[in-house]
Amino acid sequence: MDFMNRVASELKEMLTVFPPLSLPEGLEAARLAPAFPIEKSENVTNATRTIPGGDGQDMKVKIYEPVSRNAEKLPALLFIHGGGYVLGDADGSDGDCQLFAEQAHCVVVSVDYRLAPEHPYPAPLEDCYAALVWMTNAAEELKIDVSRVAVAGQSAGGGLTAALSLLARDRKGPAISFQMPLYPMIDDRNVTPSSYEITDERAIWNRGNNLAGWRMYLGEHANGEISPYAAPARAKNLSNLPPTFTCVGQLDPFRDETLEYVAKLAQAGVAVEFHLYPGAYHGFELLNPTSEIGKQARNEYVQALKKALQPQQESVSI
Repeated sequence: MDFMNRVASELKEMLTVFPPLSLPEGLEAARLAPAFPIEKSENVTNATRTIPGGDGQDMKVKIYEPVSRNAEKLPALLFIHGGGYVLGDADGSDGDCQLFAEQAHCVVVSVDYRLAPEHPYPAPLEDCYAALVWMTNAAEELKIDVSRVAVAGQSAGGGLTAALSLLARDRKGPAISFQMPLYPMIDDRNVTPSSYEITDERAIWNRGNNLAGWRMYLGEHANGEISPYAAPARAKNLSNLPPTFTCVGQLDPFRDETLEYVAKLAQAGVAVEFHLYPGAYHGFELLNPTSEIGKQARNEYVQALKKALQPQQESVSI
């Protein structure tokens, strides 16, 4: 069946107006495209800091806190933006980070990691690890509870979330109590049925872009042995990872690698919750935030985060 005929009716219009992305030739234009305007929340403060990145050089992070916070220590979330490892920045995630800070009543640190192809693996991951270490080391200053530290991100941010959880486990680094890799980009091999199935240029992210994105991210590693820290779908051991929430659209090229990841987590004894959204393409809830399915997806992952970080509070819908 034609791709567009499979898309949920309330999600179709965006595909007729959103400019198709074609990598690698369209990378520069995509980076220059204006961001969606994001309304500032009156319930959340937002500050920008400079911290040491994975290479020791200056790196920007954005910090979000509930206005209503008191002297008690709050749980913390390290948020990692998406963009195929080659696009995006922390500013583009203001809306998500405000929502997480307000609804889960937590401190959010959003990391502006370096991008491929200029900075291929492991630079983006090392930046995220540096941000995690900085955040936990600054616990007193940030007034955060290091026993309740979560990591989350969408797409490539989801891939970096999964990789960071593996890396922190294996380096015996800061403890992560919950991870939320949303429709994560975790498999460089591109051999799943869904990776072959989603080829339409209107699909936001498709096979062609995924192949190009992985080539740019892996750089000189592309033709050698690929580390599970680069592509977490290659990990042989998922035991002792934090409780996990993830989701994916049925028309996302990452559908099957997400399904396989969920199964491997469950088999490893990791508590995992998973949602599959019919008729939904990659990033559907970000591009269609007022649609019913978009609101449902955002509510479900925000509430999952709230339940993990504030287990004593009863979740309410947003």
